[in-house]
Amino acid sequence: MPEVIFTGPAGRLEGRYQPAKEKNAPIAIVLHPHPRFGGTMNNQIVYQLFYMFVERGFTTLRFNFRGIGRSQGEFDHGSGELSDAAAALDWIQSIHPDSKETWVAGYSFGAWIGMQLLMRRPEIEGFFSVAPQPNTYDFAFLAPCPSSGLIIHGEKDRVAPPKDVQVLVDKLKSQKGIVITQKTMEGANHFFTDQTDALIGHCSEYLDQRLAGELSDPKLKRLR
Repeated sequence: MPEVIFTGPAGRLEGRYQPAKEKNAPIAIVLHPHPRFGGTMNNQIVYQLFYMFVERGFTTLRFNFRGIGRSQGEFDHGSGELSDAAAALDWIQSIHPDSKETWVAGYSFGAWIGMQLLMRRPEIEGFFSVAPQPNTYDFAFLAPCPSSGLIIHGEKDRVAPPKDVQVLVDKLKSQKGIVITQKTMEGANHFFTDQTDALIGHCSEYLDQRLAGELSDPKLKRLR
């Protein structure tokens, strides 16, 4: 797993990158939790999501947002971090121009950034939004949400209460042209304490089903 340094809007960004064997393999980027609350690319959930994609033949990247680890710059309350994510996607796509499909996965703060990136990049075909915080961050930009994906959160999440996540899910499910899958994990908190393996298991099952075409309705087409 090579350590990489690439150019971001505020200076260099530090990442970990695993290329796939196939030139046209899909790309996945994984986004970490809030930088001000200890979030880094080495977060255990981010780390395991990274390897979930690697094990399925994706070209995969995780990286530190600005101001974290060896990444330059300072925390920018989401705007700059979205620019970092776009720069990360640009970088990996420049190395893998034959890749035709991209996925984004984000945890907590990273889920908010990932969903914003989804709106800006039509090549993103699928997403994982792990413990999103619609009670803290504005998700009104998802109008409409352009891709199908999984929203997974904990029943006992006090940081992002299930009732708030449910409002977001219900709004997205009402949109035509996409399929939003929701999983509420019984007994899980925002950090998935003692349930990380179960979380990754649910995510892996979803990804395997998507890759096999089991969750796609042939009548549904991605909105452009």
